[in-house]
Amino acid sequence: MDMHKELGLTDDEYGEICKILGREPNHTELAMFSVMWSEHCSYKSSRLHLKRLPSDAPYVILGPGENAGVIDIGDGLALVMRIESHNHPSYVEPYQGAATGVGGIIRDILTMGARPIASFDSLRFGLPTHEGPAAGGDSTGANEVIAAKNRWLARGVVSGISGYGNAVGVPTVGGEIQYDPCYSGNPLVNVLCLGVMPIDQLQRGAAAGVGNIGLLIGASTGRDGIGGVSVLASSGFDAQDTSKRPSVQVGDPFEEKKVIEACLELFERKLTVGMQDLGGAGLTCATAETAARANTGLRVNLDAVQLRESDMEPFEILTSESQERMFAIVEPGDVEEALAVCEKWETPVAVVGEVTADQSLVVQSQGRIVCDVPPAALDEGVVYDRPARRPERLDALLARDPNQDLPQITERDVPAQLVALMSSPNLADSSWAWRQYDHQLFLNTVMGPGSDAAVLRVKGTSRAIAVAIDGMGRYCRLDPRHGSELAVAEAARNVATVGARPVAMVDCLNFGNPESPEVMWEFSDAVDGIRTASLELALPVIGGNVSFYNETDGKAIDPTPIIGVVGLIGNLSAVPIGIGFRQAGDVIFVVGETGSDLGASEWAWWCHDFVGGSAPSMDYRAERHLHDFLIHIQSERLAASVHDVSLGGVATTLVECALASDLGCQVDAHAWAPQLGLSTALFSETSGRAVLSCVPSQVRAIQSAAHEAELPLWQIGEVSGSQVMGADVADLRAASLTHQL
Repeated sequence: MDMHKELGLTDDEYGEICKILGREPNHTELAMFSVMWSEHCSYKSSRLHLKRLPSDAPYVILGPGENAGVIDIGDGLALVMRIESHNHPSYVEPYQGAATGVGGIIRDILTMGARPIASFDSLRFGLPTHEGPAAGGDSTGANEVIAAKNRWLARGVVSGISGYGNAVGVPTVGGEIQYDPCYSGNPLVNVLCLGVMPIDQLQRGAAAGVGNIGLLIGASTGRDGIGGVSVLASSGFDAQDTSKRPSVQVGDPFEEKKVIEACLELFERKLTVGMQDLGGAGLTCATAETAARANTGLRVNLDAVQLRESDMEPFEILTSESQERMFAIVEPGDVEEALAVCEKWETPVAVVGEVTADQSLVVQSQGRIVCDVPPAALDEGVVYDRPARRPERLDALLARDPNQDLPQITERDVPAQLVALMSSPNLADSSWAWRQYDHQLFLNTVMGPGSDAAVLRVKGTSRAIAVAIDGMGRYCRLDPRHGSELAVAEAARNVATVGARPVAMVDCLNFGNPESPEVMWEFSDAVDGIRTASLELALPVIGGNVSFYNETDGKAIDPTPIIGVVGLIGNLSAVPIGIGFRQAGDVIFVVGETGSDLGASEWAWWCHDFVGGSAPSMDYRAERHLHDFLIHIQSERLAASVHDVSLGGVATTLVECALASDLGCQVDAHAWAPQLGLSTALFSETSGRAVLSCVPSQVRAIQSAAHEAELPLWQIGEVSGSQVMGADVADLRAASLTHQL
C-alpha cells in the first residue's frame, strides 16, 4: 500500500498536498499532513455544516475557532467553556482514554488564560446486564460476554475520570450516564470543562510577533499517542482489532498540575503573547495552528525538544500526542523570566522555536530541514460536501404506533411497573460513579452530582454559574433534528430548574461514518436542530466538537448530540431548592402540558422493548415561559422541591423526588393529564414540564406565578407516607440500586 494510504490519506488528498507544495512531501511532512487532515483535526466532513450554528450575542467574547468559548459574566470576569470527546481511546484503553480526555479538556481551558474550576462528563455504554430489551435474557451466551465488557468499560472510564480529575485538582461536579445496546462497540466519553478568569487575562492561540520565541512547556515527548487522531478517532473499529492499543496516550495528572500553575503565573505576569496546548497531532498541530491564526511562520528546532526516548524520528516527535504539554509564545525580553517561572514550578521547559515573517513552518532536526510547509495548508485541510440520504429504516420505525402496540395499564399495575422501570440502568442510582469524584475541590460547589444542574459560586462576587449536560440518542434515532432540539431544551431547562438564566451552550456531536450518506443526513439534520433551538432559546453556540466513525463492524451508534448549557445566577443568596421532597403535607404540582409521547420513552423501551413513532413533542414558547417560571420560583423561594420531568415521565420524576428524601407521596395519577390513558399520563416524556412541591401557604403564590407565565398547572397530591403510587420507596430504591458497578 502507498504510504499516504497507510496514513489515512486518499489519493485525491495526496494529490492536493503535492499541488500545494509544488512537489511530493517527504516522510515527515506526509505524516504531519496525515494527522492535520484527519477527520479529528480538520473537521473536513463537518465544517461546512457547522457554519450554520449561531454563535453571536452581546456577551460572547470568543466563539468557535479558538480552543474554548468565552463569555462575559460581569464584574470584569469571563467564563471559559469547552467540550471534547475521547470516545475511541476510551474503548481501546478505558482508564487512560478517559483520563487523558480529562487532561486535554483542562488544558483547552488553561490555554485561554483561565483557571479550570470544574469538569462534567456525559458517558454512554452498552447495557451492563444480559437482561433487558434486545438482550434476550441469555445469561450464559454472547449477551453476558458483551455485558461483562460493558461493565469493564464503564468501571475503567469512571476510574480514569476520577483518578485524573481528583489528582490534578479540578472537581468533577456533574454529568450523566446512559446505556443502550448501540454503544456496546463504541462507548462515548464526552467531557466538558469550565474556567473563570479576569477578562484582561484572555490568551489567544496565535504565534504573533515576528522574532518572538516559542517555548515547549511540560512533560517530555515520547511515542505514546502517535497516530492517535488519524488512526483512532478518524476510523471505525473491527470487533477483533487490538492493534490500536499503542495509540492511546498515557496521562500524568501531577505533571499537569505543575503545568497549570506555571502557566497561570505566566499569564498573571503578562509574560505570554500566545498559548496553545498540545493535544491531537501534538507539536504539529500547536505550531501550525498558532502560525496560521497569526499569518506568520515558525522555525522549529526539534533538537531542543526533551525526549523520553533518544532514537525518536522527526515525524514521531512532531506527531506524538504525549500529554501535559503547552506551547507558549513569549517576547525575547521575557524569555528568562518565563523560564524561571517554569523552573519554580518544576515543570520542564525548552526554547524550541521562533516566529518568522515568511508564513512557512520550517522544522529542523540534526542540522537538516525536515519540513517546510505553509502553516495554513496544514491547518485548513480539505472540506467535503459529502452526500446525504435519509435512512430508509426510519419508515418502519416511524410507522410503529405506541398507542396501539403498548399496553394501557390500570392503577393496580402501577406499583409493579414503577419498580420494573426503576431497574432500568438509565434510571438507576449513579452514585457508584460520582462518589468516586471529588466534587468539592476549590469549595465552589453549591450543588453537585444528583441535582438537575451543578451550581458553582464565583468567588469574590455574588454570582453563580449553573451547568447541565444532556442528550438522548434514542430520540435522535427516530428524528435527529428534533432529538437535537430536545437535547438543547432539556439542558437549558435543567439550568433554569436551579434558578439560572441559560446564556450559552457547547455541543459534542457523536456520529457514525461520515462517508455513509445516511450518517451525513443524520448529522446535517442534527445541526439544523441545534440551530433552531439556539435561535428559539437565545443560546449561542460558543464551541463544540465532532466525533465521527463511532461504529464497529460497520454498525454505527445512534446519532448522539450531547449539549452542555451554562446559565447565570445574578445574586446567589441561598442554596437553590433541590429535587427532594421536604416534609409531609407539602402540596405537589405538575407544571406544563403532557402530550401522548410514549414512542421513544424509557418505559416503552425498557419494559416493552418498543421504540417507534415520534420523538417527544416540544413547544418553544412553553419552554421559554417555563424558564421564567422556574427562575422566579427559585429567586422567591416559593417551593420546597423542584425537579424537571424527563426520562420516564412524571412517574419517575415523583420517584426521584421521593428517593432524594425518603418521603413518599399520594397523588391522583389522572390529575395532570385527564384526557390521556394512565400509561401515557405516567410515562410520557413530553418536553417542557416540571414537578414541584410547596407548603400549603405557598399554593396561591405558585398558582399566581404559573398564571403569570401562561403555563398549565395541576395540583396532583401531597407528600405523605412511604409509597409512591402504591410502590414502597424501599422497593423503588432497591430497584434503582440494581446496576451498581
